Amino acid sequence: MADRLIGLLHPGQMGAAVGAVLRERGHRVVWASEGRSEATRARAAEAGLEDVGSVDAVAKSELVFSICPPHAALEVAGRLGSFGGVYVDANAVAPATAAKVASLVGRFVDGGIVGSPPHEAGTTRLYLSGDEAPAVAELFAGSVLDARVVSSASAVKMVYAGWTKGSTALLLAIRELARREGVEETLLEEWAMSIPDLPERSERAARSADAKGWRWVGEMEEIAATFEANGLPGGFHHAAAEVFRR
Repeated sequence: MADRLIGLLHPGQMGAAVGAVLRERGHRVVWASEGRSEATRARAAEAGLEDVGSVDAVAKSELVFSICPPHAALEVAGRLGSFGGVYVDANAVAPATAAKVASLVGRFVDGGIVGSPPHEAGTTRLYLSGDEAPAVAELFAGSVLDARVVSSASAVKMVYAGWTKGSTALLLAIRELARREGVEETLLEEWAMSIPDLPERSERAARSADAKGWRWVGEMEEIAATFEANGLPGGFHHAAAEVFRR
C-alpha cells in the first residue's frame, strides 16, 4: 500500500494533519493551492503536502480525501470533474448528504473523523464505510490515526457530534440566558457546588465556539436533518446552529 498518489481537498487543520499522517506512511499527498489562503498554503507546506496547483491536477490521484466544512462538501465533490479513483468524504455530513456526494463521484467511501487533528496515538478515529473502506483503512495501519470500518461512518459522526457540540451550544445558551437575567454568578456558584465540572466546561465551550463555531453551523444543520430523516425532532440542533451562528 506504500507510495500511493493521494489527493487532499482542502487542508485545514484537520486535513493537513491527516495528510501528514499519510506522508509519514510513505504516500505522495497532493493538494491544490488555487484560490486558497496563505494560511492554508502554510499549513500544507508544514505538513509536507505537494502543491499541484489546481483541482483538475488533484483529480489525477488514485484516491482523494475531502476534509472541509460540511456546508462545502457537495460543492467540493462537484468540482472534481471526471475523477475515476476512490473518493473519501470525511466530512461532518448527514447520511443523506453523503449519498448525494456518492452520486457525484462514483467510487465512494463514507468517512467521519472524531477527535482532534491526529498528532499522537489515541486521540483521533477515522470511521469509514463502503465496499472500499477496508482498503482505505489499511492506508493508516500502524499510524497515529485509528481507522475503523463501520456500517455508516456519517451516522457515527452525526450521533457523536450531536452530543459533543450540541451540549456545547446548550451550555453557551444557558450562560447567556443567566447573564441576561442577572444570575450568572449565582449559577456559577451553584454549578461549582452541585456539578463542579460545568464552570470550566462552559469556559472551554466558549473558547472552542469562538475559534471554530462558524464551521459548526452547517454540522448542526446536518445533524438536525439526520434526526428528522429518522422521524425524530431536529429542533435541538437547529437551535444549536443558531447559537453558533450568533
